[in-house]
Amino acid sequence: MWMRAGTAWFASVVDGLDDATLSADTRLPGWTGRHLLAHVAANATALSNLATWARTGVETPMYTSAGQRAADIEAGATRPVSQLRAWFTETADRLAADLDVLTDRQWSAPVRTAQGRTLPASEIPWLRTREVVVHAVDIDPAGNFISVPLDVADALVDDVVAKRSTAGDGPALLLAATDTGREWKVDGIGDAARLEADTTTLAGWLTGRETLPPDAGAQPAPILPPWL
Repeated sequence: MWMRAGTAWFASVVDGLDDATLSADTRLPGWTGRHLLAHVAANATALSNLATWARTGVETPMYTSAGQRAADIEAGATRPVSQLRAWFTETADRLAADLDVLTDRQWSAPVRTAQGRTLPASEIPWLRTREVVVHAVDIDPAGNFISVPLDVADALVDDVVAKRSTAGDGPALLLAATDTGREWKVDGIGDAARLEADTTTLAGWLTGRETLPPDAGAQPAPILPPWL
């Protein structure tokens, strides 16, 4: 299962970083490794809330508010790193246990994300996979998207393309994966720029983590609005 593998990858990256590195800035503006670790730990609890919603039928939002989510991350980032490591492990294990008990009917139950999107509970594992995989790259000073498994990167491109097409606030794009032959159309503003790169590079660029190589196509590459 992607979620379990991605969680194990994130854990292995964190285990390989010392406390000083986790206290330093990351590639995400304003966030240290502590912020990222707090965010990923809190995300597991938020997704457990959705699992509870699916199991009980009682509306249980991921977060009480966007302000609460941000405040929890800031407060969590002040914890000792040892506590943050334990918090991540505890909440990840709890999420896995909460998902394991869902019945077939409960997996089909509608829940709502923090962004207001309604989806079946069966998508919760993907939401967690996306979180741990992307942030495994973010939290590792030497991380890059080449480490993301191809099938996960492919699904991530699908996810981000759908999100950007629905928003429609960025440039129109035609994307081609040079390693798999897959192509995607991103609805947006202006004439579509055609860009070609391998799948992991496309995933990294679409999520704002990587730059495209000079031979990808349009230069300079179109500027993308924030992904999430």
